[in-house]
Amino acid sequence: MALPQEAVAEPPGIVSDLRTRFGEVTVQQTKDDYPTVWVERDSIQDVLRFLKHDADTPYELLYDVSAIDERLRKHRDAQPAADFTVFYHLISLVGNHDIRIKVPLQDSDLSIKSVESIYPVANWYEREAYDMFGIEFDEHPNLRRILTPPLWEGHPLRKEHPARATEMEPYRVTPEFQAAQQEALKFVPEEWGMRRDAQHTDFMFLNLGPNHPSVHGVFRIALQLDGEVIVQAVPDIGYHHRGQEKMAERQSWHTYIPYTDRIDYLGGVMNNLPYVMNIERMAGITVPDRAQVIRVMLSECFRIASHLLFYGTFAQDVGQMSPVFYMFADRERLFSIIEAITGGRMHPSWFRIGGVTQDLPDGWYEMVTDFCDYMPKRLDHYHKMSLDNKILQRRSKGIGAYNTAEGLDWGITGPSLRATGNDWDLRKNRPYSSYDQFDFEIPTAANGDCYDRCVVRVEEIRQSLRIIRQCADNMPEGPYKADHRSTTPPPKERTMQHIETLIHHFLNVSWGPVVPPCESETLVEATKGWMGFYSISDGGGMAYRSRVRTPSFPALQQIPFISNGFMVPDLIAIIASIDFVMADVDR
Repeated sequence: MALPQEAVAEPPGIVSDLRTRFGEVTVQQTKDDYPTVWVERDSIQDVLRFLKHDADTPYELLYDVSAIDERLRKHRDAQPAADFTVFYHLISLVGNHDIRIKVPLQDSDLSIKSVESIYPVANWYEREAYDMFGIEFDEHPNLRRILTPPLWEGHPLRKEHPARATEMEPYRVTPEFQAAQQEALKFVPEEWGMRRDAQHTDFMFLNLGPNHPSVHGVFRIALQLDGEVIVQAVPDIGYHHRGQEKMAERQSWHTYIPYTDRIDYLGGVMNNLPYVMNIERMAGITVPDRAQVIRVMLSECFRIASHLLFYGTFAQDVGQMSPVFYMFADRERLFSIIEAITGGRMHPSWFRIGGVTQDLPDGWYEMVTDFCDYMPKRLDHYHKMSLDNKILQRRSKGIGAYNTAEGLDWGITGPSLRATGNDWDLRKNRPYSSYDQFDFEIPTAANGDCYDRCVVRVEEIRQSLRIIRQCADNMPEGPYKADHRSTTPPPKERTMQHIETLIHHFLNVSWGPVVPPCESETLVEATKGWMGFYSISDGGGMAYRSRVRTPSFPALQQIPFISNGFMVPDLIAIIASIDFVMADVDR
């Protein structure tokens, strides 16, 4: 079965173009086959400006920016000397190809120019790299911590920073420490880019969150108001940060799988999928057809579960109380099917390296097809109840709108981008895990406002039902897990053959497989947009570095752009329409 990036061949001319314009560059081979090009830090702005505006097929989307602490890495063949590396992942939607730009930095001079003026989405990513690694981004408009508290000591993704609380001194709060923390948290409008007054106006400042039902989690927005009109809305995140990427460096490849469930905690196994697919690419594992189709079926089940929660809470946030109760009842019905198949509900951690945990149980077909028959009529009823409701339409049409180019500038992907009329979907444009074998449409809308973001997700539920029905009716025979030494866990029956197989089973379950030194990234069309895992193996039983790129992180960064000039109730509709969870943002 094809993996996401195997069909995405970069035109070889882009490397030649970079050499022509910027001199000799180093090209690194990676398992995902993206052109990975090392450039000098002084040229990073010129390189990215060229790739966005002047390349034959422009790279409209800066998908990710982050860093790597290279100091303890052993296998760096043919790579420039570096203590730290800053990398930029760019995607050309018009050309359907990617490029990864890397910049080597030395510990003695950890600075590089900001690219926020070229790609606005880089703002938060650069702040994250500063917070996690201590890398300075010159010319950044507001370079301060974003995921950790203002007085946090150290940079968590540096290798010397402890990964467990047991490696630190006992946590103590002295009166002096508490006073300093409280002082650091004091709201000063000027530090948030806000003015206290203007001619004929005294602004009011309002905290929305971090504990408020309308912000869908521990999320804070500092509002600058002129009467009821929003002058500025500045998001404040990090209250839910748990160090997902740091934990990936201390867990084996196998035992990290349950942690992925907790990233988008509404996405379930959808979080497992890019992670295990990426490891399978790195380890050279071919997943059997039956396991591929089972993965698709369960992923689409979780897409429906996530969208049902979005649909109900969106209607609730704009004033409709009834729909959420109906939709949660249907979500529970779906969870009963997921539980019967996987043994879990929201967090089954059911996908494995090489396949899935176990085969489908007796009676699965009847449960799945019964739900596929039941749900369309419910959606028809909800459409009349909610989307046809004039109050909901007035509360959401024309609110928080943006076009495709603006969405890409802010890193928007998935259904929120398709609401602008762009039909890009990884399941169609870069089919993975057998999606190319299914017949389904890609819903789009035209206006890119709150209403259209809801319309697209509702229609995606119908398309997911089509995919699930096809999975059920055409489920292949065969094994549910690959016959490969690195598959985890290996088949239990092998343990009864001889002592070597018992040892192998024990090691693969407890320590996980050993992955050869390499780098790879895999993207999937998750419930809220594109989700990807970029993992680096140094030849051991766990990741040297794992980067988790989630769709919700850039989506919240866009809030000031699409909410300024509206009123506070409009902001509530905008927040509801984004479809995010804070675990997906903060990781």
